[in-house]
Amino acid sequence: MSDEHDHSRGDRPLRFTRPASHRLRRPAEFRQCYEHGRKAGDRHLLIFAIPNGLTHPRAGVSVSKKHGNAVKRNRKKRLLREAFRLSQHRLPALDLVLIPRISADPHLRDYQKSLERLAGRLMREFDQAEKAADRAASPQQSRSS
Repeated sequence: MSDEHDHSRGDRPLRFTRPASHRLRRPAEFRQCYEHGRKAGDRHLLIFAIPNGLTHPRAGVSVSKKHGNAVKRNRKKRLLREAFRLSQHRLPALDLVLIPRISADPHLRDYQKSLERLAGRLMREFDQAEKAADRAASPQQSRSS
């Protein structure tokens, strides 16, 4: 089976676009991820994430001046956006802030692997926290009845 077709969605080919609805754009959206989300990282990437309640993930990129001049920073931004674009159909519905680590120059595939692995880990953490909250609420509801 080719990567272009996802038979769970019928026989429509997947679209690898990055429309505005798949981007974090406003400072408040980034702040929400930083202040209320969870974070995970590896040697290539640090991700802040929060569930978004949508059917698709959204991503924003933050590259500090520690990464070098504008040419170097823009290259990392392009690589991160491309990694998200290619991986978006395998990512959970989270708002993600992607921050590259200062390291040797990672390749696109390094960012893709990190993004998919870390987003999956964060989604599992959110699911576990939700289940724990449900279990904690359940005994209280049965006592009040």
